[in-house]
Amino acid sequence: MSDRFAAARVKLRGAFTPSQPITDRRMFAGRIDVLTTLIRSLEDQRVHVIMYGERGIGKTSLVHVLTQAAQEARYIVVYVSCGAGSSFDEIFRAVAADVPLLFHRGFAPTANEAEKGGTLADLLPSGPLSPRLVADLFAKMTGTRLLVVLDEFDVCESPEFRRNIAELIKNLSDRAIRTQLVIAGVAADLTELVEHIPSIRRNIFALQVPKMTASEISHLVENGEEVSGVTFDRTAIEFIVFVANGSPYLASLLSHHAGLAAIDKSRTKVTAEDVSIAVDQALAEFRGRISKHSQIQIDQAAKSGVRHVLGVMAGAALFNNGRFDGRDVDALYPSAANAANFKGTIDELAARQILIEVHEDEYGRGYRFAEESVLPYLWILAAQKRFLENRKAPPPEKPADTAVDKIAVQAPATALDKTTARPSGASSRAADRS
Repeated sequence: MSDRFAAARVKLRGAFTPSQPITDRRMFAGRIDVLTTLIRSLEDQRVHVIMYGERGIGKTSLVHVLTQAAQEARYIVVYVSCGAGSSFDEIFRAVAADVPLLFHRGFAPTANEAEKGGTLADLLPSGPLSPRLVADLFAKMTGTRLLVVLDEFDVCESPEFRRNIAELIKNLSDRAIRTQLVIAGVAADLTELVEHIPSIRRNIFALQVPKMTASEISHLVENGEEVSGVTFDRTAIEFIVFVANGSPYLASLLSHHAGLAAIDKSRTKVTAEDVSIAVDQALAEFRGRISKHSQIQIDQAAKSGVRHVLGVMAGAALFNNGRFDGRDVDALYPSAANAANFKGTIDELAARQILIEVHEDEYGRGYRFAEESVLPYLWILAAQKRFLENRKAPPPEKPADTAVDKIAVQAPATALDKTTARPSGASSRAADRS
């Protein structure tokens, strides 16, 4: 392969990284409103932040961009990725070790201990740390603010750890200590955390990270174009936006594979055909993560003609903890007759325990997919089929605006533009497409 295409391949791999969070601010797409809300909660309200949402929705990428902004605002930021066995003592000894002793009001900047690189960890006792002891230590900080980021919080299995975090939040808030927590990934544990100490509700800003809009997914692709030099034609972007269904992970995965498919054909222009190849590759990846039992049921559903029904519902359940109900059916099928037929099929599948099961919760009667890994697979199958069928359909007499036609090509300017701005060429190319 020529040097030109070898270089394009290398750049593309750096532009779209579906298996890794965004750490390069240039690649941060959309989310300006979400980022603004988070910053204002920390800066103006001085509350602790809890972010939660489904896998692949971009929580960790958002955390990385937020921490970069905080560092530029002269916060001390300590990022911790929690594990199943994480303990309160272990984590906050590590946090204290990242705070220089010169920010402790008991030590002058010229003190011998500070000049030798001492940290707050040097002041901790050898015994187990308690929330009150940690709060007492952070209360003596001066000249800065501390932001402690606990990512993958839901992975930790210890109820004691959650209780200690809740108690620490109460101590920090009640004493107006210059330390705030940002907790991410607690979709299943937010209520449990608050239940430990109900009074901390007023000290917490909880944000469910939403799925990305069509314009934000387009922005993500355009950012990748600038970095890689590979461009996507209008239909290719529409295809990616449709199948991604608001997921930055799926958008990045499809863009990555589609770009490589084009380069393999000695092109740097990605077409819908390249995206279709990318979708097939993604489907092969997702199918490999599904149990053999579910694979057999999916194949049987295809033969009986109900797999598409499951795929449409998978799209609704993808960002709702695997759950859907009759309201989702009504929203997708306004026709009463179609909705009734659809619900009948779903009830039959649930009764026979084919991939879905009846689920009762505080929202009433609904359904849940029995295996989480089938959700993206079923949705992508249905989305690819629907997009390609619509593309082959004869155009209406008066062409209707597509979803991409209505997308604003550039977000309104905010004070955060310097944090989240995309390269200047992206907006001009987007305008050319419109």
